[in-house]
Amino acid sequence: MSQRQGADLSYEDGARAVELARESVESYVRHGQREHPGSMRETFYERTGAFVRLESTRGRGSLRGCAGGYRSGEQLGHVIVDAAIEAASDDSCGSEVTPSELSNLTVSVCTVRNILLTDDPLEDLELGTHGVAIDGGGNAGWLYPTIPVENGWSAREYLDRTCRKAGLPPTAWQDDDVVVTLFEGQVFRERSSDGSIEEL
Repeated sequence: MSQRQGADLSYEDGARAVELARESVESYVRHGQREHPGSMRETFYERTGAFVRLESTRGRGSLRGCAGGYRSGEQLGHVIVDAAIEAASDDSCGSEVTPSELSNLTVSVCTVRNILLTDDPLEDLELGTHGVAIDGGGNAGWLYPTIPVENGWSAREYLDRTCRKAGLPPTAWQDDDVVVTLFEGQVFRERSSDGSIEEL
């Protein structure tokens, strides 16, 4: 069952989405405050899901935080702010981002366009197009659509790894009581910490 939602972001919209996520992380980490999106571009009033990833540029680099959801009744601007704060909090990767880390983080945002609830994920999944969200037994996890392409994963490996991220056995996506949702998304990210922004 496919559900059309979301908006197609221009490069300018995508760049602003990443800037808003970074501003939200910095406001939260430095001052414990929630950034307000303020006067937003038209696209940011769409009610859709989004995800924010924070990655460290130190050493070999590592995931520093991730949060968000593929479905939301909130306006995109507010979804990005909330996801960015959650990604920077200790709820995400076990420890809160500190002020000294801010200059060594890259921020990326994935905005959700379409959702597909699938009974046959291996058949329906298009690598490079679909993100994957897994829900089962009270556990949930998701991965960006760009991740399998960056890592050279097959569709099966992508599904297995999303299950592991959700704290489930790798092949749980094949179980009848596990819900697999595919979502299309646009991904924008900083090329380097607080640097120029690219669409993936």
